[in-house]
Amino acid sequence: MRLLVFAVFLALGAATVIKDDLDVGNTFKKDSLVNLDVKTKEICIMKLLNHILQPTMYEDIREIAQEFVIEDNVDKYLKVDVVKQFVQTYKMGMLPRGEVFVHTNEKQLDEAIKTFRLLYFAKDFDVFLRTACFLRERINGGMFVYALTVACFHRTDCQGVVLPAPYEIYPYFFVDSQVINKAFQMKMTKASLDPVVRDYFGIRVKDNNVVVIDWRKGVRHTVSESDRISYFTEDIDLNTYMYYLHMNYPYWMTNDIYNVNKERRGEIMMYATMQLLARLRLERLSKNMCDIKPLMWNEPLTTGYWPKLRMHNGEEMPMRRNNVVLVTKDNVGDKVLVDDMEKIVREGIITGQIALRDGTVLSLKKAEDIEVLARLILGGHGLQNDNAKIIHVSNVLKKMLSYSTYNVDKYTYVPTALDMYTTCLRDPVFWRLMKRISKTFVLFKNLLPRYTVDELEFPGVKVERLITDKLVTYMDDYDVDITNALYLDQSEMQKKRSDMIYIARMHRLNNHPFKVTIDVVSDKAVDAVVRVFIGPKYDCMGRLLQINDKRLDMVEIDTFVYKLDTGKNTIVRKSDEMQGIIEERPLTRRIWDRSMENVGVGVKMIDSYWSKSRIGFPSRLLLPMGTRGGLEMQMFVIVSPVRSGMILPTLDMTVMKERHSCRWSTCIDTMPLGYPFDREIDVTKFYTNNMKFTDIMIFRRDMNTANVVKDVDMSDMVMKRDDLTYLDTDMLVRRSYRDVMMTSVDNMTHM
Repeated sequence: MRLLVFAVFLALGAATVIKDDLDVGNTFKKDSLVNLDVKTKEICIMKLLNHILQPTMYEDIREIAQEFVIEDNVDKYLKVDVVKQFVQTYKMGMLPRGEVFVHTNEKQLDEAIKTFRLLYFAKDFDVFLRTACFLRERINGGMFVYALTVACFHRTDCQGVVLPAPYEIYPYFFVDSQVINKAFQMKMTKASLDPVVRDYFGIRVKDNNVVVIDWRKGVRHTVSESDRISYFTEDIDLNTYMYYLHMNYPYWMTNDIYNVNKERRGEIMMYATMQLLARLRLERLSKNMCDIKPLMWNEPLTTGYWPKLRMHNGEEMPMRRNNVVLVTKDNVGDKVLVDDMEKIVREGIITGQIALRDGTVLSLKKAEDIEVLARLILGGHGLQNDNAKIIHVSNVLKKMLSYSTYNVDKYTYVPTALDMYTTCLRDPVFWRLMKRISKTFVLFKNLLPRYTVDELEFPGVKVERLITDKLVTYMDDYDVDITNALYLDQSEMQKKRSDMIYIARMHRLNNHPFKVTIDVVSDKAVDAVVRVFIGPKYDCMGRLLQINDKRLDMVEIDTFVYKLDTGKNTIVRKSDEMQGIIEERPLTRRIWDRSMENVGVGVKMIDSYWSKSRIGFPSRLLLPMGTRGGLEMQMFVIVSPVRSGMILPTLDMTVMKERHSCRWSTCIDTMPLGYPFDREIDVTKFYTNNMKFTDIMIFRRDMNTANVVKDVDMSDMVMKRDDLTYLDTDMLVRRSYRDVMMTSVDNMTHM
């Protein structure tokens, strides 16, 4: 019997093409699933993740799920105990289908890890796929997505497979509930919603059964000053970046079993946290907002937070009111634990060592010991047998702010935004929590020796000039496919597609492509590492910042190896070529179409997205939003020799290249991440010929001319300004009797 692939071509063009029963050659015979090409693997994974909230609509998956019995195939897994542990847990009862899987809930995470191990230790892709089909029909959907995603990140036979974006798999954690609610209204009414209401909310129905819902229209809510930069903290690609960082460097993954003992995953997660804080700092400066303060337990949270998210089970993600007292009689135990852990770690940094219960003494004296410190705080140190309950300082801190004090170990756990890697960046208190944690890393770095001239300079190399194009940012429109948030009815399940495609049109920060030009003179031909940073010049009050005041706010936008020739070298780096960034994440429907076009013919690169790392930072967020007159910042470049084994001699860069874990300079250099700004700077020895600062200006295009709302005839429209919301100056209102009434009603709602 052949395993059929039912490919769904749902293009956003004029016609929707449906191919329900596509048999692609003889590739899918039951005994030939080991050597599938990458494109066929993509199709299989996308089918498993499609409409995850419902039983699968594909007969081939259901057939395998019914026929494959894990207990009868123990010999097809690399570790027998993995199968036994999962089966025992499964028979005892796991997170019920329909409940929300919470990333930081210890009980649920333990079950997810056992599920992941079952997938990871499958002997080949054939067993992996059949195991995934078995799980797809039996365990909780959110837990299945989590385990399958981590497995795809770490299995070698899944390299090159493009996964659907998490905001398309489960839109509830990325898209405001009012948008999803409008999509449900359109589905329930079969797009026959009151036209006045539909126009007011910016809902458009196209001829090809595509419903476009304008995220910005209707009543907007601003709770605190932090909402001024919500376009950044709630950006779906930025939150995907945070989620994928965890997928690639899960703190619960043991060193020896998964061959990650030589990765700098602790340091990478530490630096990622510091870089996110620095990037937030730049965005706040663009709005004349001062830096955030570390979270303090002895003072209430003066400003609340409204996530505006509703999960698929109908539960609203809890809102935090203003002036919340953090320490109560219910969480005082967690507060004592946090204080004790922070005290032990900080004392260990000062004394240079920490003694563990088993007698092991951890050194915290050398530069490479940052890996130990990072895993102590962010999780991952000393794990044995995948023990997910290891003390994780940041998770305990999040637990302090949880509303589920009494049911933390129950399946009815209601997560806050902090509990999910997909939503934590949305909550302003998360950044304050990370600021508190970062102070520990700063203390460790400050106690290290300052960089000497020998560690900073590059003899015979001089940076003569550093220039950029005009740097321009703007807000543009972006379409998010939220069809998977809606349930399919019986007829749609039979057709294996939704009758309509639902699109949320959002507003996001973007920048024009730019390039950085660096003129370097060298007296020899040599390989060099080039690091490029942008950072502030003035603080929020307009005061000139000294280098030690701004070094932690320097954002590393590019790091690369360049072969210098003797004489003058002109290095040109385009923004879309910068290391560690990712461009537009394509619609899953586009991936599906591309995969089907290339099934059986090998890998065919269509655009640069496919060759990028899954966890790349969004290229459109490289620059903070500028101002119309120009936001004055600084750019810094340092050209250094390639140092292998100088500062961190125990780490193997080859292993990281093989595992596609290149972040910043981890695959090309062993200097600490953040060099040369990670330690306190001696200004009398810092400035060398191989580095250069230059002033830059970042502009913002006028919202009224930056973009035109898509597919709208503007001939009889005028601009309507709404001063109560931020960046809504491009709202367009048609001047008709009906819309004049709508305008009046809208004005009344803001009185």
